[in-house]
Amino acid sequence: MTRADRQDEHDADQHVEHDDFDCSRARLQLYEYLDGEMDQDDCAKIREHLAQCGPCLREYDIDQTLKALVRRSCGCEVAPTELRMQILSRITTIEMTVEFLE
Repeated sequence: MTRADRQDEHDADQHVEHDDFDCSRARLQLYEYLDGEMDQDDCAKIREHLAQCGPCLREYDIDQTLKALVRRSCGCEVAPTELRMQILSRITTIEMTVEFLE
């Protein structure tokens, strides 16, 4: 077992619910938080969770660094119109599917 594996096991043991906002929920919403797509109440919950949970804070730091790297590397390129339309179409389809399932 490598040191990283032991750290992952330790981190998993540390994943407990923090004020009814668990780690899996926090990690699922990190990109929404990073993109400023959450309301103030949810932002406050994420911030509080990150302040209390080292493993989730590390994940946040990694995601933030990755977004900055992509922005710096690809900031001047514009996606072709056809690709943008395909992506928007799929997003709309996914949103509609989610709405029907709820």
